[in-house]
Amino acid sequence: MEGLKRMVTQIAFTPDSRLSQLPLLHRSLLPLLSLASSIYRFSLSLRRLLYFSGLLHQRRLPVPVISVGNLTWGGNGKTPMVEFIARLLDEAGIGPLILTRGYSGGDEAKMLHRHLLQTSARIGVGANRIATAASMFERHGYVDSSNTLSEKLLSPYKFESGAKDEKVGVVILDDGMQHWSVLHDVEIVMLNGVMPWGNNRLLPRGPLREPPSALVRADIVVIHHADLVPDKQLKMIESTVHNIDATLPVFHSRMAPSHFFEVKNPHSRLPLSTVQNMVVLCISAIGFPDAFAQAISKDIDMITERLRKLKYEFNDEAIMVVTEKDYDRDPVILKRLYCLKVLVLCSSLQIMPLSARTEENFKMNLKKHLINSLQEKK
Repeated sequence: MEGLKRMVTQIAFTPDSRLSQLPLLHRSLLPLLSLASSIYRFSLSLRRLLYFSGLLHQRRLPVPVISVGNLTWGGNGKTPMVEFIARLLDEAGIGPLILTRGYSGGDEAKMLHRHLLQTSARIGVGANRIATAASMFERHGYVDSSNTLSEKLLSPYKFESGAKDEKVGVVILDDGMQHWSVLHDVEIVMLNGVMPWGNNRLLPRGPLREPPSALVRADIVVIHHADLVPDKQLKMIESTVHNIDATLPVFHSRMAPSHFFEVKNPHSRLPLSTVQNMVVLCISAIGFPDAFAQAISKDIDMITERLRKLKYEFNDEAIMVVTEKDYDRDPVILKRLYCLKVLVLCSSLQIMPLSARTEENFKMNLKKHLINSLQEKK
């Protein structure tokens, strides 16, 4: 199954001009994948029609809903953006509720729990977002005054921890763009700057969950991994976005490494300088979450031997570094490397100040949309 996933992924991110370079087995899947994409396109159009014609019911939650979603699978920075927004709301004295489905064994939910432990953020995990939200509202309560929320959003001051409201004030819908059963007040769409549209085909023939024209529903677009992309490519992406909606604000973001922690001690916090002048073996499989845990369990001996060879080659201690997402997929397996030093790299999303679109501009845009949604409900 993992082999099939790899083939489909490779096909999805291969331009048509280079399909002839793929192995014969890969190319033999093209007719089947194209048929499946046509069926997916029809079902997507039908589902959208049913929701927006009112035949399928959309529920409005009692507090504003910020949807963070994407057009393509993987590497778009959805969950880091969810955390970023949760911190902004927490600083404003507004308790955020994050609703996530808990894909890939719930690794993203685990990471959010760990990062937001000292904030007022609540995290609800479950495929039925409405039921999960109802349960969290019953447990923690919610702010039912739009005036209270507006005052906090308009306040220029950060609230002290003791002044924060324990009730839920805003819901953040992780991976919410295609989740139409809940009405969205603010739609934030993340684009992977490295390959924003893949091969421009819908799933499973390509990585698109919706065509780029769906950006017409967005309120804010963020090009993620903008630090890895030439300015010319960024401008091309922005041009495509503005051809769809010339008024859409476009921001840029990146993942900024913050610190390490030891696998043996998840509560530790080590500076980035910890690995300075050290031999490092980096291992990751973010694109294939299930494969990562399987590979690590099978290849522990190989990894150990590789680290020993590095130590011998460089005459220095070698350490292993994994990403935080990979750690959360199976920390128990990683702990089996008890005789080695294994560090987990933690990163956080940053808004890059490109073209005068700063983090402050992003906050102002987000607050403006939230305040407008609150005024419309009065």
